[in-house]
Amino acid sequence: MVLIVTFNPAFQARLMSEIEIKEKVKSLFSEYLEKKMHRKTPERFAILNEIYSRNGHFDIENLYIHMKNKKYRVSRATLYNTIDLLLDCNLVTKHQFGKNLAQFEKAFEYKQHDHLICTDCELVLEFCDPRIQQIQKMTGDILQFNITNHSLNFYGHCRALENTGKCEHMKTITKKQLT
Repeated sequence: MVLIVTFNPAFQARLMSEIEIKEKVKSLFSEYLEKKMHRKTPERFAILNEIYSRNGHFDIENLYIHMKNKKYRVSRATLYNTIDLLLDCNLVTKHQFGKNLAQFEKAFEYKQHDHLICTDCELVLEFCDPRIQQIQKMTGDILQFNITNHSLNFYGHCRALENTGKCEHMKTITKKQLT
């Protein structure tokens, strides 16, 4: 039996760019480790690969559990130390969306975006509005300031949760708990 697989050209281009991005971040991380005289360990590169294989935000504990489930031999200490290195070389971005739990996301070749955060169910939604980029550019021009990036987070409540007391992102909550 012969199996012939064909790819949609757009899918194939996206897949290739994901592979190219992974190769590029591996190269950048390797250069960074050499420059800072850190060891290049398989665990560090496995962590980098796992981060760039995911979409969206993650916290260290979830990444740790995910890697343990995939049978990686990575300690929490190695994970925390590697995240610090990835932050320092700008391959990962850290967010503090309230609460005490830091969340991270890949940073290389990742479009500027902003966040909506539900303070009840902790859902984080990403959005991109070109008007925000225009405001950033105009502000920089007026104030003669070279803005390199920005962080914009809107906090609020999911309307469905406020209206019905139900939220698909939360286990249980009542309308009384919202007031």
